Amino acid sequence: MKKKPVAGHKNIFISSVQKELHEERRALKEFVQGDALFRRYFDVFLFEDLPASDRKADDVYPEEVDHCNVYVGLFGNEYGSEDAEGLSPTEREFDLATTKGKPRLIFVKGKDDKSRHPKMLRLIRKAGAQLIRRRFTGVPDLTAALYAALVERLEHNGELRSLPFDASACPRAALNDLPQEKIDRFLETARRERNYALSPRTSREKVLSHLDLLDDSRPTHAAILLFGKNPQRFLPSSELKCMHFHGVKVSKPIPSYQIFKGTVFELVDHALDFVLSKIARSVGTREIGPQAPVEYELPKQAVAEAIVNAVAHRDYTSNASVQVMLFADRLEVWNPGELPPALTPDRLREPHASIPRNPLIAEPLFLAHYVEKAGTGTLDMIDRCREAGLPPPHFEQRGGFFVTTIWRDWLTEAVMDSMGLNDRQRKAVFHVKQKGSISNMIYQTLADVSKRTAHRDLTGLVEKGAFQKVGKTGKGTFYELRKGAIKRPKVP
Repeated sequence: MKKKPVAGHKNIFISSVQKELHEERRALKEFVQGDALFRRYFDVFLFEDLPASDRKADDVYPEEVDHCNVYVGLFGNEYGSEDAEGLSPTEREFDLATTKGKPRLIFVKGKDDKSRHPKMLRLIRKAGAQLIRRRFTGVPDLTAALYAALVERLEHNGELRSLPFDASACPRAALNDLPQEKIDRFLETARRERNYALSPRTSREKVLSHLDLLDDSRPTHAAILLFGKNPQRFLPSSELKCMHFHGVKVSKPIPSYQIFKGTVFELVDHALDFVLSKIARSVGTREIGPQAPVEYELPKQAVAEAIVNAVAHRDYTSNASVQVMLFADRLEVWNPGELPPALTPDRLREPHASIPRNPLIAEPLFLAHYVEKAGTGTLDMIDRCREAGLPPPHFEQRGGFFVTTIWRDWLTEAVMDSMGLNDRQRKAVFHVKQKGSISNMIYQTLADVSKRTAHRDLTGLVEKGAFQKVGKTGKGTFYELRKGAIKRPKVP
């Protein structure tokens, strides 16, 4: 049964070749549904979400286009199946939206048209002759572009009296508060890392306009956080706090405590340097190049991802700050705010769409290569930790904070020596560091022992504090690394 639209909501019809742009279609729907502002105003129609029925698709599409309030066209390389007149559903839908006078937002995937079907290229040109199109290369810039377009439409219709935080003008801020040299450094990085269209020394106003960082010619909160000379002058809680504790819980006095100020780029760099300077590292040889490789106790990319996520997706209306806390057995990154309704901590451990709280901040971070492809950050963190022989990161909502925990390798050779682990048990530890867990049956094969011996060895690992048992009895029982006797710290 089709979901009944919410009274007063506007319908967004997303038109595209379904198979080619499945990820983008789904990401846009989850983005709108997960945004605290947009879900008050919009419903999103995707044909693939309709239940099975005896109605023909050719009958459903025109009806939905006719009922929609906003038409969103995603144009890729493929043209789609053609009817008797040689037209695809995508072009039919665009033509119908045009005839009905629907507001149309067109987003073209890719930087060039070399691989496009000739008829899709013709459709893109037809749309370009009627309205302004936006190009996108990935989900982050697509959601940011849709975000700006929907905000503009709500404003234009008089339905939005106050803009979302990152899109609204920053009180008392002026263009002179955004140094050109900071913008130029960003442009150099974005052009090198993502082949960004604008080159260094492009005027400040043009760059800000291109990134949707102006509100009626005034710099937005996002602009100040990205490029401000002194962002904390306008947004004091945007500072970032780093703490290092020698034990496994918060205790005072704090051995090392630093508060960093600056742009979001600078905050990430400072916090990452703080953590890396406090953990163990080893320097390799120059056999494969002039630079000696450095290996850190914690995967650098995973640490960076946790910090970037906190800075990019935090609630900037909160009076709390991002906090990075390094303990003897773990790293915790505290982010003021909550996950959007479409996401849960468990969903972060599987493929998911990106639903940024602050899209206008997230897109420049993507362009500067501080974040990767949308929705893969937490999965990359999990992979990096497993590759390093560490347990997978833990994601949790604690009150008004979202907390990411990365576990340190506390179970070192010296610790195993002190526990008196035998060679078989050490193999089990190594296996769990790589795979995340071990069962009695797997241990029997790994150590070439009987079921009874496997039970005795694994029980010994639990008693000595190396493993923790999950499940009571039977085939569902397995063992994983003990995470430490952790007392959850209160926010300092």
